[in-house]
Amino acid sequence: MEHAHAGHGYISGKEDYLKRLRRIEGQSRGLQKMVEDEKYCIDILTQVSAMTKALQAVALGLLEDHLSHCVVNAAVAGGPEADEKIKEATDAIARLVRS
Repeated sequence: MEHAHAGHGYISGKEDYLKRLRRIEGQSRGLQKMVEDEKYCIDILTQVSAMTKALQAVALGLLEDHLSHCVVNAAVAGGPEADEKIKEATDAIARLVRS
């Protein structure tokens, strides 16, 4: 779901998020190489776990930024936008819990 860019909550930490995502991208390439090189299963699973944890940290950071910025601003303004932002946040939390 695309929304107009009105200064998203993560903007102040954008460079940090990009660094984290680049690191995760490197982990993904490392995992591919481990499989290509037929490394031990448990070693690969350990790296998958580390990458999963890194992705979860990014997701939780983005969720926190969304709640403290987008949801709070919408709640202060009130009306249907507040309801929409709260629904978006609860849907995002549900997706994270399922993953």
